[in-house]
Amino acid sequence: MTTVIIEASEGDEPIMRVLAISGSLRAASTNSALLRAAAVAAPEDVTVTIFAGSDGRGVGSLPPFNPDEDGDPALPAVKDFRDALTAADAVVIACPEYAHGVPGALKNALDWVVASGEMVDKPVALLHASSRSTYAREALTEILTVISARLIEEASVTVPLTGKTLDEAEVILERPESLAVLRSALAAIEAVVAVSTTQ
Repeated sequence: MTTVIIEASEGDEPIMRVLAISGSLRAASTNSALLRAAAVAAPEDVTVTIFAGSDGRGVGSLPPFNPDEDGDPALPAVKDFRDALTAADAVVIACPEYAHGVPGALKNALDWVVASGEMVDKPVALLHASSRSTYAREALTEILTVISARLIEEASVTVPLTGKTLDEAEVILERPESLAVLRSALAAIEAVVAVSTTQ
């Protein structure tokens, strides 16, 4: 997992904080590569932090959701996830499709914030590394709607990747058309957050 943090110098515009969440646990995940590329491509006033979890496994670090264990204080891994969401101005989720749905680890992570409310009104964009992820997109959209997240349609994009190279993030950054799509998505997120903060 990669974390990219850009510090603002005195007098700069406030930095927009984006939490990037990969729905894949694979080390060579193309969706995780999309997030790494987005972190590098982000403008200077945007910081993209990829959620790594307490053990570097991202959403895989959270225990299986159990309402009986959802108490106060929250379990450490759950608290880490909730705190990261709370600190973010917006969220980007890059999600593969598995068995015509959302991968279990991502669904499990979102289950942990249904009752606690960190996603309520949170601007969210969806990224996909395959144009065939239509079922996952529909399922994830439904989940986000139920937990009252604010889906940014104009920032939800697909950047098709083959998964045949060692570092797909570098491939994205070297392809002007893919880089333009990512930057456009980030600009759309930034615009929504800017409007939200002035209301």
